[in-house]
Amino acid sequence: MILDVTAIDTYYGETQALFGVSLSVDAGEVVALLGPNGAGKTTTLRSILGLTRPRRGAIRFDGADVSRKPTHDIARMGVGWVPDDRRICPTLTVARNLSIALKRTRFRPWSMKEVFGIFSPLEYLVEREAENLSGGEMQMVAIARALLGSPGLVLFDEPSQGLAPKIVQDVLAIIRRLKDEGLSVIIVEQNAETALSVADRVYVLDRGTVAWSGLAAALRDDAGKRRDLLGA
Repeated sequence: MILDVTAIDTYYGETQALFGVSLSVDAGEVVALLGPNGAGKTTTLRSILGLTRPRRGAIRFDGADVSRKPTHDIARMGVGWVPDDRRICPTLTVARNLSIALKRTRFRPWSMKEVFGIFSPLEYLVEREAENLSGGEMQMVAIARALLGSPGLVLFDEPSQGLAPKIVQDVLAIIRRLKDEGLSVIIVEQNAETALSVADRVYVLDRGTVAWSGLAAALRDDAGKRRDLLGA
């Protein structure tokens, strides 16, 4: 188990957003967080990253308690993040966006050469300022940046948002490749079909609680269960 989240309660000010959320991720596993808007999916990622720390409960990554650690320390331990709005630096070149992300952790390191092997268009865009990239190219930069941090776990927040169907399939192929490389992944998605196509296990959140958890195949193969849990 690379990530163990135990009964966390997370608040925004005095408003509670998560109520006793527990989940786990094994090494080399893809876990999907599904549920409607406002269910607590992104808040769960923010809690793992230390951006919105839980008031109660515990989060352990790679055997260490990270519940109270600052975000930069969690990143240095090997947690990568691909946020829903990409958050690349718009006025910096692609090369600079990538170079500032380079870190070494105890996990497998990734080189620029390897990243360009996955995202071949980026090699020809290195001198372009990020603000002049397409949405798909920005997503490539965001994923490449996460890999250059030598992660053991990568958190994807709505990776298909705003992308053309062909680019979405490319992103899913990358997630499958990361799993083959032994990385663990959490994917938050509004599109259940997209997430279920790559996930091993699923947690369905509803109003800040875990409403259901189980194998992704159980939802893929049961339309009635999907309708009951997801309305889809």
